[in-house]
Amino acid sequence: MTTRFATFGAGCFWGVELAFRNVDGVVATAVGYAGGTVDNPTYEMVCTDTTGHAEVVRVEYDPAVVSYERLLDVFWQCHDPTQVNRQGPDIGRQYRSVIIPDDSAQAAAAEASRARLEASGRLRRPVATRIEPAGVFWPAEDYHQQYLEKRGYKACGASLRG
Repeated sequence: MTTRFATFGAGCFWGVELAFRNVDGVVATAVGYAGGTVDNPTYEMVCTDTTGHAEVVRVEYDPAVVSYERLLDVFWQCHDPTQVNRQGPDIGRQYRSVIIPDDSAQAAAAEASRARLEASGRLRRPVATRIEPAGVFWPAEDYHQQYLEKRGYKACGASLRG
């Protein structure tokens, strides 16, 4: 089995991670930080909204079972992509809606997917999701990994869709 990676930020990473872990073909997930200017950021540092990092989920998937396009669909469905630097009660750049493609094929698919969503007329506001270049993924602290599952939750209690 040859796996690939996909990275998405859609607000607080706990619920987003759970959404991806429930997709057939997803081999593993890790929550962490990407898109910032500080090496080895901690949760406390990222929460200051001064490092430039977003809370993200790194998804390892088997492309023979699930397509990148299907992962993009999950991404659009698990948050409100029209909110700028926030999701629900969480406010700051670390909660931005962001896709971080690993290569040019993912970047093209992400751009096309965002354009389809914008043209669909389903949203009342413009899509605020950014597509940012791949950089270093910094795994979050162990206590953040599979946070909701460790506590017996089947879903995130926050209502993020607008």
